Amino acid sequence: MISKNPFQEALIINKPLLLDGAIGSYLQQKGFETDENLWTTKINFSNPEAVIELHSEYIESGANIITTNTFRTNPASLEATGVTDCEVYVKQAVMLAQEASKNHAILIAGSNAPAEDCYQVERKLNKQKLELNHKKHIYLLIDNQVDFILNETQSHFDEIQIICEYCETNEIPYVISLYFTDSLNILSGESLSYVLSYLKDFNPLAVGINCISPELFFNLIGSTHQAQHWGFYLNCGSGNQTDKTIKCGIQPDDYLEYVKKSIQYSPSFIGSCCGSSPSHTKKIREFLDEKHGS
Repeated sequence: MISKNPFQEALIINKPLLLDGAIGSYLQQKGFETDENLWTTKINFSNPEAVIELHSEYIESGANIITTNTFRTNPASLEATGVTDCEVYVKQAVMLAQEASKNHAILIAGSNAPAEDCYQVERKLNKQKLELNHKKHIYLLIDNQVDFILNETQSHFDEIQIICEYCETNEIPYVISLYFTDSLNILSGESLSYVLSYLKDFNPLAVGINCISPELFFNLIGSTHQAQHWGFYLNCGSGNQTDKTIKCGIQPDDYLEYVKKSIQYSPSFIGSCCGSSPSHTKKIREFLDEKHGS
């Protein structure tokens, strides 16, 4: 394992890194169907050129970081559909991101989602299966040479512990990105302040916030002590988060206004989540370049 990750090196410039936007809902906007269990995993095989094109669009829009389409290539999700060997699924997704980013100075984040549905309060998996799921998925992502692990939409404390302990022990560079409710608690009940305090004993590259509304985001900022390096990518979708089809509910110009308001809190990275597109990324890129220089 290298001693310094490219993400760490990029933070030295004191300019927020630009994370890409939605993958699944953007593929929906392009006319592709999503799977109940595997979300957009099958598209990596049925239409690989569409996934490469998506990554390329975000790169052309100015993203510093693109995210692998591995939100549901984890063992637990695949096993629910009868697949017991996930190596080929992870390898394919990472390869598509690598193909899109060759000849570009781009960081590749390996997406590692909760073992089960992101908004599921009561889980079916026991602790042993949760551990096996995260350890294997993270290992495969790193083995296929992503730059760091983006553990996103994490909202159960036992999974957060598993991820942090495994990455820390094995010197795996990672970001932990949290999802929480209006009461500022994660889904397993712990307060956000408690989780942030726990994370101080570990060394994530940054602590993220994702898939919450801009309103909830600004209720949080300023009321809870942030990590030294932190970032966000907020929900831009219309309707409910659990809707099968996600449409854009916050247009790029409107989302940019939220980004402008956030700058005073010195985020280390900025992106956009469900319902967004490369148009959102491009708006943020133009703003960051104007403010900090290209």
